[in-house]
Amino acid sequence: MRKAVADLRRRIPGGGKLIVTDGPGYRVQVTRDQLDLLLFNGHIREARHAASGDRPEAAADELRAALALWRGPVMSGAGGSVVEAAGAVLEERRLGAAEQLFELRLALGEAGELIGDLRTLIAQHPLRESLRGHLILAMYRSGRQAEALAEYAKVRELLVEELGIDPSAQLTKMYEDILRASPDLAGPATRSVPVAGPPASRSPAPDAETRGSAPSGLGSSRYPTLASLHGAPCTLPPGVPDFTGRERELAEVLEACRQDAGEGPRVVAIDGMGGCGKTSLAVRTAYQLAEEYPDGQLYADLRGFTPGEKPQRPAATLGGLLRTLGVAADSIPDDEAGLIGLWRATLTGRRLLFLFDNALDAGQVLPLLPSSTECLVLVTSRARLLDLDGADWISLGVMEPEESRLMLTELLGDDRVAREPEAAAELADLCGHLPLALRLAVARLRNRPRWTVRYLVERLEDETRRLDELSAGERSVAATLSLSYKALEPELQGAFCLLGLHPGAEVDVYSAAALLETGVRDAEDMLEDLLDMHLLVQNDPGMYAFHDLVRTYALSLGEGRSGREAREADGRLLGYYTAATEAACTLLFPSRRSMHVDAPDTAYALPPMRREDRTLEWFDRESAGIQTLLARGGHEESPRLVFALARNASFHLNLRGRFAEFEAVCRAGLVATRSIGDPLLICQTLNNLGVACWKLGRLNEAVEAAEEALDWARKAGGPDDETVALGLLGIAHYALGDLASSYDYTTQAVGELKGGDRTKLPQQQAEDLNNVGTVCLALGQYEQALEAARQAIELCRAFRFPEQEALAWTTLALAYCGTCAFDEAESSLSRARNTGSSCPDEVLVLICAVSSDLCDRRGDARRSQEQEATALELLNSTISPQRRSRVDNVLALKHNRNGRYEEALRLHERAFTCAEGMGYRVEMAHALDGMAVAAGELGLPNAAQYRERADALFEAMGVPPEGRRTL
Repeated sequence: MRKAVADLRRRIPGGGKLIVTDGPGYRVQVTRDQLDLLLFNGHIREARHAASGDRPEAAADELRAALALWRGPVMSGAGGSVVEAAGAVLEERRLGAAEQLFELRLALGEAGELIGDLRTLIAQHPLRESLRGHLILAMYRSGRQAEALAEYAKVRELLVEELGIDPSAQLTKMYEDILRASPDLAGPATRSVPVAGPPASRSPAPDAETRGSAPSGLGSSRYPTLASLHGAPCTLPPGVPDFTGRERELAEVLEACRQDAGEGPRVVAIDGMGGCGKTSLAVRTAYQLAEEYPDGQLYADLRGFTPGEKPQRPAATLGGLLRTLGVAADSIPDDEAGLIGLWRATLTGRRLLFLFDNALDAGQVLPLLPSSTECLVLVTSRARLLDLDGADWISLGVMEPEESRLMLTELLGDDRVAREPEAAAELADLCGHLPLALRLAVARLRNRPRWTVRYLVERLEDETRRLDELSAGERSVAATLSLSYKALEPELQGAFCLLGLHPGAEVDVYSAAALLETGVRDAEDMLEDLLDMHLLVQNDPGMYAFHDLVRTYALSLGEGRSGREAREADGRLLGYYTAATEAACTLLFPSRRSMHVDAPDTAYALPPMRREDRTLEWFDRESAGIQTLLARGGHEESPRLVFALARNASFHLNLRGRFAEFEAVCRAGLVATRSIGDPLLICQTLNNLGVACWKLGRLNEAVEAAEEALDWARKAGGPDDETVALGLLGIAHYALGDLASSYDYTTQAVGELKGGDRTKLPQQQAEDLNNVGTVCLALGQYEQALEAARQAIELCRAFRFPEQEALAWTTLALAYCGTCAFDEAESSLSRARNTGSSCPDEVLVLICAVSSDLCDRRGDARRSQEQEATALELLNSTISPQRRSRVDNVLALKHNRNGRYEEALRLHERAFTCAEGMGYRVEMAHALDGMAVAAGELGLPNAAQYRERADALFEAMGVPPEGRRTL
């Protein structure tokens, strides 16, 4: 400390007088003008006095002077919790001063000149809402309204993603004030007398399907009539004040409505599935724009999807609209052409807004369009009316989860939602975030005051009764969806029901063609038609999906069909997916054994399988649906297809490290092969199941499956399958600590192929040779391990098996480490890294761990640390538990070697916990061995216990002392 203070005194001008000795310590003596912090505080005080004295210019000058003292983060370069805490406090004070300065400058009439500085500060503090508010206001006052709205949308999305909250009430109010051009936002030089207009509400009006009971009049303060403002007609329906959300969509519709119309009227159309709130959004938009159309705002329900009613004819709609505009009834012609002519003549020179709600098709709307460019037409429909030329279309989906939560809070009350927040979130999910479904669910809760939210959730979890639960009086989700369904052509109705049987979350055109028993182009046309009717949704190009409630409705319609039809549809999907996965596996896994299974009908059109990356993407996307198809059974007539599909799926799931799913499809395949009774198919499925159990760490189950597979192979005379079973038994017994049996099985597997054709099962030969090397390492037989690894490398290089070659080079390196030949070990690991650079993480993580240990042995600490960091980064959930325990044990070796006993103990304990959970006795022994060393050096009382257990395990496994030096 004395040396550090002496150095400071030398380096600081006048340091001897500045830093003085004070008792047992030191003190810095500074005057008020020598310390920036004191100067900063002084300017802040003066700014406060100036502001309280109504001298804003002086207050702004003081704040500028205070902020000019800052040259970056406070005490930059220093560290420690105390310094960081102090710096955070001072940084908060600086931000507060900056916010006050921007507020003063805005009050003084500045706007555009603030935007650059505000953006810079926001980039450093993106969650600071007050800064965002200043930026939005500055943009608005600079005539950049669209950018101001976009900035609000940006901060709202950021807050939802980062914190799960909406913007503050102040920021939300500013946004709403911008949408209605509130005079309160004007700067000091442009502030004008407020003009009356329809005030903003926190939500649009409800959809026709969700409106329910609403205020009967239009004269409320929330939705005043335009007649009361201008004497012009207004027939807009009232809104429901407790409807929430849709801020982004409202801004989008308003922006579209305010764009230049060109030569005709401005037409903005909103489409979406029944119950999503189209009418509510359109009504809210109309009230927001009412002041801009002083000659009237007219509403007409075209009844395209109204229960029990036929769609409104254009002539009837025109007659009603003309009468509303004051045209005498006896002056209205009877023929449609005359009506259209009179309509357009009546609108000449007028600025009106029209809302045509619930349109069935474009034929209902086209005759109603005015010729005047001064008019605005809003249209809502469940289908996108493609013949409505020139219209701007905005599709309305379901609500965001946060909007659904706000809606439930609004309808049920804060207290009730706060008591059951998780149940409320589940309720919103089960309702599919559909406004109509949420309203109906809330109606059920209101009608049953003793019900909890959780109780209703439990009732809705039964998919067979979900639609029945989502009903109240004459309103129901099922009734709303049935109107869309009944509007379909019979062929589309049949396709809709069949698509509900598809097992995947999404449907592509190829699987749809197989399911619908039609061509790909025809299937695509039907999918597109259903998409236009919003009975399907599209999240990615070429992929189609059901909303959850729509799928439930489709399945409920399919219940009336015969079981035979459903079985036949499932059979077509089984044939298609078997053929498609066969093509995918042929490309992705060219070295796998070919199987002679009854091929499915080759008439199925298959997606292109020419590029590995796209084929793997296809497999990833379809995997869940394939597993569902296998799991739901009912394929007793096609067991060979089930076996083939399960086998193909297992290759993909093994590649992706999804071992639990790998096991599940193997068990489905095993049921099918046992029903066939073919011993070789049973044997092959059991071998695959054994691999899945091995990778899940269920070692005894792996042994059971492999032993049965070996028995079937010997009975059926299948030498290839016998070799696979022997290799699996060898590696499973190795993990269980039965090294003698493991050595016998692995050498038998290699011996089965010695002297034979090297082209026969070359990958299996390479795996068996690697297993021999692993067992020999554990037994301390390093020369045999070296020989097995060399043979594996030669085989892998001949047939290009990079994964097995990389593992063989790693085995070679470990064998060299056992003989202290570290230069040769490093050369082998270099080859392993080069060969395994594109291999899966399961291979790379072991190479990195062994490299870290070897680099440490050779004195390269920096590279050792880099390799360890990479290994730890690769230890994700796709890595098998055997590999995780082994990697932790390898990494812990060097920490023990370098005296970092706490870290070594932590890694060995983690390895032991993982290994013990599956009975992996080899790694348990190595972990206990390392724990004994670390605990002994740390003076822990359980060191002797660890040593005793490790020695007992090593002795039981027959591992000599030299076998403990490497893993």
